[in-house]
Amino acid sequence: MTEILLIRHGVTEWNTNRVFRGRADIPLSDVGLAQARALAALLAPKALDAVYTSPLARAVRTAAILAADHGLQPVVAEGLIDISYGEWEGRAEATVQAEYPGCYAAWQRDPRLVRPPGGESLAQVSLRAVGVVRELCAARPTGRLVLVSHRVVCKLLLCAAIGLQENAFWRLRQDTCCLNVIDWQPANAVVRLMNDTCHLAGLPPDVADF
Repeated sequence: MTEILLIRHGVTEWNTNRVFRGRADIPLSDVGLAQARALAALLAPKALDAVYTSPLARAVRTAAILAADHGLQPVVAEGLIDISYGEWEGRAEATVQAEYPGCYAAWQRDPRLVRPPGGESLAQVSLRAVGVVRELCAARPTGRLVLVSHRVVCKLLLCAAIGLQENAFWRLRQDTCCLNVIDWQPANAVVRLMNDTCHLAGLPPDVADF
């Protein structure tokens, strides 16, 4: 069994302003840095075998802060990269809602049926993300691994672990810099902790899972 500490990166200004991020490579905000440091303090007493991260800067910086106390260097896992939102990237949620009303409404209703123009579907994201987790766990079948990724990826990995379809996407919440714990086994997985943000007490509240 591999224990996975699945973590969403810290907050960015685009989260706060409700702008679709996707593959746009934007940094953590000051609050995001504080979130990462708070989570690092929580994880400091734990033994970690490796830290893997999405290649995007907001995830890499979060991972580096988490790895520092353990003498580890984060390893980039390309399959953990955020969903490609295509034409939605860099646009505010309200703008997307106005310019793509049908597609946006479908995204809110049943996102598994939607592929943002020029972007990825949830099924595509799930396939690559679950694939990389299986590879990492096969290489370290008894380790404790930190995986730093993004809202969409984290939700889909949790759906896969629980045995839910992608249409359960909106039924799971993933706040910035939250902690999830999954016991990942070849035949099945057990989610032991989901969307834990107790370590963020005293910091500004999240922006409603965006």
